[in-house]
Amino acid sequence: MKVIETELPGVLIVEPRVFGDARGFFMETWNEAVFAQSGLDVTFVQDNHSHSQKGVLRGLHVQNPGAQGKLVRVARGAVFDVAVDLRRSSDHFGKWVGVELSAANKRMLWIPEGFAHGFLTLSDDTDFLYKCTAPYAPDSEHTLAWDDPAVGIEWPDLGEDGEGPTVSEKDAEGLSLSEIPAFP
Repeated sequence: MKVIETELPGVLIVEPRVFGDARGFFMETWNEAVFAQSGLDVTFVQDNHSHSQKGVLRGLHVQNPGAQGKLVRVARGAVFDVAVDLRRSSDHFGKWVGVELSAANKRMLWIPEGFAHGFLTLSDDTDFLYKCTAPYAPDSEHTLAWDDPAVGIEWPDLGEDGEGPTVSEKDAEGLSLSEIPAFP
């Protein structure tokens, strides 16, 4: 397994070892001991699976209190995955990092507690899988506006239709960086 640091300290790209031949491939997506040796000594309590069509934007979600660390990956399709630092004490508060995750590149992304998370699907029939360090707590969930100019995420172009991404009603009403309940 290879761990690659991103521009945001703590947000890590994980490239698992992939063994492939004419039959297909095998890869280990979680091994507690191996991940702990690589600095990811975490306990997961919940697994989630999201299925979306191209152009769906989910997020940017954060729980506070009850923050979640997330290990995310794509089993089918592709996404542009984004983490935003919401730790006020961080030199990187309000900064974001985006990584393409796909079934083809088999990369995973570790998003630690204290970050908002979201993704934009880049292909139809995308299956997005993630492990969480805390259970989902709807009363503690907040949404950072995906298009907040104070954050300035450079989402990939979705084509010539100009309609923008498909978002849920909840995500369309996301809060600005100045309004979101941030972490110390």
